[in-house]
Amino acid sequence: MRLKPLLCRSLAASAFFLSPWALASVGLNVLPGQGDEGPVTVFYPAQAAPAPLKRGSFTLDVAWQAAPVPGNHRLVVLSHGSGGSPWPQADLASALAQAGYVVALPEHRGDNWHDHRRVGPPSWKIRPQEVSEAIDRVSADGRFGPLFDAQRVGVYGMSAGGLTALTLAGARWSPARFAQHCDQHADDDAVACTGGLVHRNGWDGLKITLARWYVNLRYGHDTQAESHTDARVQAVVAAVPMAAAIDMDSISHPTLPHPPALGLVEARRDEWLVPRFHIDRVREACGARCELVADLTEGGHGAVLSPWSNERAAEVDRYLMDPPGFRRASEVPATFDKIVTFFNRHLLP
Repeated sequence: MRLKPLLCRSLAASAFFLSPWALASVGLNVLPGQGDEGPVTVFYPAQAAPAPLKRGSFTLDVAWQAAPVPGNHRLVVLSHGSGGSPWPQADLASALAQAGYVVALPEHRGDNWHDHRRVGPPSWKIRPQEVSEAIDRVSADGRFGPLFDAQRVGVYGMSAGGLTALTLAGARWSPARFAQHCDQHADDDAVACTGGLVHRNGWDGLKITLARWYVNLRYGHDTQAESHTDARVQAVVAAVPMAAAIDMDSISHPTLPHPPALGLVEARRDEWLVPRFHIDRVREACGARCELVADLTEGGHGAVLSPWSNERAAEVDRYLMDPPGFRRASEVPATFDKIVTFFNRHLLP
């Protein structure tokens, strides 16, 4: 993965907002975990020369631990998907940093690349609060806090992070709604309801049956409506979001005094979160309130992630790989341009 071509494309699409920081490099630093809170990875405008940096299976062109420089005075928080890490979202984070944003990526507790103890609703419940905690932590850091207005923050999330983003946009959800969805639609939304355990073989029917039983037993009686508000969040983008657990009336009739601007990114060949059960329901419920930022007609669930290296591709879940016919080289940079432009429009003066 090389970021320079992507960053140039992002600059071209956001020419209206060009300022001195637009020619800066991308800095990278990590705020270490504190107590029960995980680390927060920060991408930001810098002036130091970038160099290749290996993180997992990704190679980033960044200025590691370089001094930050002022950008556009805004912060965007990125919420990763289940089992995720910052690095598959590094291309988007870098595009935002090149456009002047400070970008914070919290590691969600119990639902990240090295800790799966809370995957599913237990993580979904605490993720929005973790976004608020990330805003607090970056704001309190003497290097980054002075660089942005903490009262005008953007949030982007994909997959489970998409539910996090929608919650911060005013959505209410419950584990029982997720259980009800899987009881009714597990055959057609099997990857979401089994946690990716179906492989289109002779054992799938048994796995789906067991998933129905387990999800209903664990979550079927948990009807508590979950919500979280943070008035600092002014613009939200939800990409390929987990949305079957949402009470769609909370999308149609938001109760927040000033709901954040809401953008959506859809991948129509998503097999992990089948669109008709997730993002399409959000689009129908929010109507004119939300904007379809990007519509990837041939994209799969992993379309909005950075590409996997060749040596790692064989290990990646097939549902995260690109479907045949998806033009990643052109469509993904264009999508990141559109996300940057959405945040520019709703966060900048």
